[in-house]
Amino acid sequence: MDSREYLIELRTSTGMTRREFCEYFEIPYRTLQDWELGNRKMPDYLLRLMAYKAKMEKLAEEKN
Repeated sequence: MDSREYLIELRTSTGMTRREFCEYFEIPYRTLQDWELGNRKMPDYLLRLMAYKAKMEKLAEEKN
């Protein structure tokens, strides 16, 4: 799974829309849109930090 797919999965697991996700993580909407569409590649460290924050704040649903 590439970072684009993982980002989409992370966002959907939180139950947030793109707009809500952007506001929560303080990311410009257009940037997130470009990452999800594959127009730009997001830094791997940022994706890991976002996943960690979502997990610690129990936003993302855990997979069993």
